Amino acid sequence: MDGSQYDDDWVLPSADITLVLVGKLGYGKSATGNSILGQKAFVSEYSHASVTNTCQMGSTTLKDGRTINVIDTPGLFDMTISSDDAGKEIVKCMNMAKDGIHAVLMVFSATSRFSREDASTVETIKVFFGEKIVDHMILVFTYGDLVGESKLRNMLNNAPEYLQNIVELCQNRVVVFDNVTEDRMRQAQQLDKLLDVVDSVCANNGGKPFSDQMFTRIKEVHDRETEVHTMGYSGYSDEQISELKKEIHRTRDEQLAHITSMVEEKLNCTVEKLQEQLMEEQNARLQAEKVAYEARMKSEEEINKLKESLRKAQLENEEFRRLAAERRCAIL
Repeated sequence: MDGSQYDDDWVLPSADITLVLVGKLGYGKSATGNSILGQKAFVSEYSHASVTNTCQMGSTTLKDGRTINVIDTPGLFDMTISSDDAGKEIVKCMNMAKDGIHAVLMVFSATSRFSREDASTVETIKVFFGEKIVDHMILVFTYGDLVGESKLRNMLNNAPEYLQNIVELCQNRVVVFDNVTEDRMRQAQQLDKLLDVVDSVCANNGGKPFSDQMFTRIKEVHDRETEVHTMGYSGYSDEQISELKKEIHRTRDEQLAHITSMVEEKLNCTVEKLQEQLMEEQNARLQAEKVAYEARMKSEEEINKLKESLRKAQLENEEFRRLAAERRCAIL
């Protein structure tokens, strides 16, 4: 499109359900998207090909006639990419989900240790989009072929506190996915379980997808472009139509560039806020450790004093017994 940095196909058909996959490379995020769609829509690490490094969307029609759109993202919030690249991809993701996101699927590997970095990804999304986004989050643990549902539940019950807090934050919305099974019945069952949770999320949010000011701005850009196209080009020459389209694209690109700048700025603010929060937590932890150490030292000092008192009491008791024995001998 005349050298535009934004794709011409950014205007996508509205969907009955829009899901966004978020997760680190190697967690089976793209493979999960393929399992949901029932087709190889995304390149995954299982394919031994180059894994996608940009947002992509795949769609399918469910048995009940609903359309489901799945957006695969390239590790947007794990902070392994620059804020500039992350900002562009976040805007592209919002373009694809211009009507809002019904559910955010936080993808983790059931075979990998859930780290504080994983927990910070959830926290980053919460800070970036606001508290309301949590109501749309679902935790999806992959490698269900190696870790079954009952084993995962047991693992979660004995998990570190920060993981249990994430599960509680998402109101125990946890799904296990096996992305390698060829069993059609198993594939259908796990998809049905996921869709049940998605429908529950939608119902709890009044059937409305998640949206915010940035989504609204992008939708306004889309609506204006649609309005221009709807008006038609009757009465214009081919050359004039070509120039009009270029102008429409130029205006669209400028507006999206402005929105991208806003997203990047907000992303940087989010990172700074999380760093401050982390620093405060570290300081609080150090203070708590200092207090505990001082209490332990004080306790040890008191124990030593008590031991010394007992030792003196024992010496006095022994001295008393010795004197008593001497007096008894003297009487005899």
